[in-house]
Amino acid sequence: MFTGSFTALITPFRDGAVDKSAFQDFVEWQIGQGVHGLVACGTTGESPTLSHDEHESVIELCIEAAAGRVPVIAGTGSNSAAEAISLTRHAAEAGADAALVVMPYYNKPTPEGQYRHFKTIAESADIPIIIYNIPGRCVVDMSVETMARLAEVPNIIGVKDATGDAARPSDVRRAIGHEFCQMSGEDGCVPAMLAHGGHGCISVTANVAPAVCAAMHEAWQAGDSAKTLEIHDQLTPLNKALFLETSPGPVKYAASLLGLCAADLRLPMCEIAGSTKEKVHAAMEAVGILTMDEGQWRAAT
Repeated sequence: MFTGSFTALITPFRDGAVDKSAFQDFVEWQIGQGVHGLVACGTTGESPTLSHDEHESVIELCIEAAAGRVPVIAGTGSNSAAEAISLTRHAAEAGADAALVVMPYYNKPTPEGQYRHFKTIAESADIPIIIYNIPGRCVVDMSVETMARLAEVPNIIGVKDATGDAARPSDVRRAIGHEFCQMSGEDGCVPAMLAHGGHGCISVTANVAPAVCAAMHEAWQAGDSAKTLEIHDQLTPLNKALFLETSPGPVKYAASLLGLCAADLRLPMCEIAGSTKEKVHAAMEAVGILTMDEGQWRAAT
C-alpha cells in the first residue's frame, strides 16, 4: 500500500534534451525534503513528448537516484496497448515499485474497451498497476463498476484519482474494499480525499514544496486533522497558482525560481505568461518557499 505524499516529478530539459544531471539532483533534493515516494514520467513529466528511449532512461535515472530509499512509480500508460505493455515491462525490469497507467486518451474507449486495455497491460508484466483516471485530459472517465472489475486482476492495486470528486473514494471503498490504494491526483482535494478513505496524493505542488506537502500527510497519519487543514490552507494559493496555465508550465517555472532546473518545456507546451509568473511568485512567497533578496528571487531558507 502506498501512502502519503508522492511527487509527480517534472522532467528537466536543457538545450532540447533531458537534463539527466539536474533530474537526478532533483530526485536527491526531493528525498532530502522528506517525500514519501516519487512518480517519474507522468503527465507532469511531459511524458507525451518523450521518445521511448528518453522515457525509459528517465525511469532508470529515477530508480538509480532513489536507490530504494522511497518507492518509485513509473508512468507507463499510452492510448496504444502495445506501447503501454512495452513501457510497463521495462518498468518492471528496471525495478520500479509500481506502474501508473493512464486511461487511454483520444480513443474514447467504452467501459469494456477500458477493461480489456488495463487487464491486458496488467497481465503482461509482474508489477503492481495503478489506474490513472483523469477525465480532464483523457475525455473518458472510468466508472466505479469498471474499476471494481479490474480490481479482481491480482496486480491492479489502486487508482490515482484526478476526477476532482472527493466523495468518490467512499464509493470505491464500498465496491472494492479498504485495501485498494486510492491516491488523489488533485492537490486541492487532498484533505477531503483522505477524509473519505484516500491514502495519499500524487502531487504537482510537491515538486516545489515537498517538505510542506509531506508534513500535511504526516499530520493526517498522526490523527491531527486540524494541523492537516492548517497546512492545506497554507498550500492553497500555490495549488491554485500552479494550474493557472496548463501544467507543468507553472510548476517548471516555479522550480526554476528555486534553482532546481531550467524552466524549459517542449512544444506544444510553451513559456507561461508574465502575469502568471507574477502570481506564481506571490503564491510561493505566501507558502514561505520563495523570497526576494536584493532584487532577485531566491529559495527561502
